Amino acid sequence: MYKVFFKDRTVFFSDNFPETFRNNSGLFYKYESAENLKEIVTAFFHLGKIDSLFIFHHDLQFLQKEFSSVFKTIRAAGGLVRNSKGEFLVIRRNGIWDLPKGKTEKGETSSEAAVREVSEECGIESPEIKCFLLKTFHTYLLDGKAILKETDWFEMTIDDDVVTTPQEIEGITEVRWIAIENAGMIKENTYPSILEVLTEAKIL
Repeated sequence: MYKVFFKDRTVFFSDNFPETFRNNSGLFYKYESAENLKEIVTAFFHLGKIDSLFIFHHDLQFLQKEFSSVFKTIRAAGGLVRNSKGEFLVIRRNGIWDLPKGKTEKGETSSEAAVREVSEECGIESPEIKCFLLKTFHTYLLDGKAILKETDWFEMTIDDDVVTTPQEIEGITEVRWIAIENAGMIKENTYPSILEVLTEAKIL
């Protein structure tokens, strides 16, 4: 099921209403028009006590395009970096555990952007991409405008003796290597999209 994160809440897209309705709770909406969809999404932004919005249509690709049209889309890329000890790299940004990521610049591929962001935010050079992991989507309001951020995530490797330096201008105060058995320490103070990346990488 396709999903979009909004802070600690989630928007789901489904083509199977009976099963989804039977197994979940939240706000349910059958797609009718782009105008109505925009109203539902706007309402969900302000319904803080409702954790999940389920939107239904038989054509999920069409539904995704219609949903995206409600927002200004920003593309980004980031990296899950490992070393030979099996540890992975996390950053503390604005007091919250995160993975290095950032906006894709004009003319960049997503893989180039991911390498650049890891290098800049962690103060390291030439992380090597191992594979593409997944895309995550999350929404937020910026100056009253609805933003949809689409992030491409890559698994990377790096030399063990590298020295890391947090990019303080971006609100990063710490760069830390975490052993997989200690991964639970960040679960209570991170974003749902980051948990999605760690799950896909079989860390959680």
